[in-house]
Amino acid sequence: MTTVGEITFESTSRYAQVREDLKLHYHEAGVGNGPTIVLLHGGGPGASSWSNFAKNIPVLAREFHVIAVDQPGFGQSDKPIDHPQYFVHASSALKDLLDTLGITERVHLLGNSLGGGTATRFALDYPDRAGKLVLMGPGGLSVNMFAPDPTEGVKLLSKFNYEPTKENLEAFLRIMVFDQKLITPELVEERFASASTPEALAATRAMGKSFAGADFQKGMIWRDAFKLRQPVLMIWGREDRVNPVDGALVALKMVPRVQLHVFGGCGHWAQLEKFDEFNRLATDFLLGIKEK
Repeated sequence: MTTVGEITFESTSRYAQVREDLKLHYHEAGVGNGPTIVLLHGGGPGASSWSNFAKNIPVLAREFHVIAVDQPGFGQSDKPIDHPQYFVHASSALKDLLDTLGITERVHLLGNSLGGGTATRFALDYPDRAGKLVLMGPGGLSVNMFAPDPTEGVKLLSKFNYEPTKENLEAFLRIMVFDQKLITPELVEERFASASTPEALAATRAMGKSFAGADFQKGMIWRDAFKLRQPVLMIWGREDRVNPVDGALVALKMVPRVQLHVFGGCGHWAQLEKFDEFNRLATDFLLGIKEK
């Protein structure tokens, strides 16, 4: 296992031209370690692989070869607006990225919210390329049984997309977490700068429309959950107001090899709010380590 040195945005930043019309940005760390784990961020305004996982990457890179992808339409990746249902779009782009990088073995997938949907779609469409799944409040797999739909978080997300003000962004970010101290003025400024560009807004709106397009059923991943053969760890925050914890129940019933861990005092960002416990839980699951 290689030694993990100082990990920064600049030292891990990479680009790959995965198709003639699509360039993806990603972060790479833990080269020489294994197995490979792909991190897929959520879909909130200004989200990127670094904004979601900057603190987790150095920890995970001690054991894994880490690829943290800016999904299409986010971060420094290209932002096409003419594409199929978003989970299909993003998972096929991930497959092309892995092909471009020469990674042909199975990769573990860790996805938050929108990234959880992409991870699951990838496992369904490319089962021979997917290892274990760690899914945090995954979109598409979550079905609200008791909570109202759309949820508070989804309503605030939509409000920002059509009224992209700093105030609406902060309101959305605050509903993402249980610990309000995580939402700092610096975070709001950083996310707003990324989310409010014309290209980012157009890409986000195109993503939203794709969930109501002709192939909208591809976004209803819960309908195909019984087909998953990979071991799946679902992680939820009890206080999640974006994809509430009752959304786990259908997947918990349908996915053959599934387990669920719920953190109390935790919202939608389990990887940050329960940082140490999350990293240990995900690592032990992916490496097959059992608690004594």
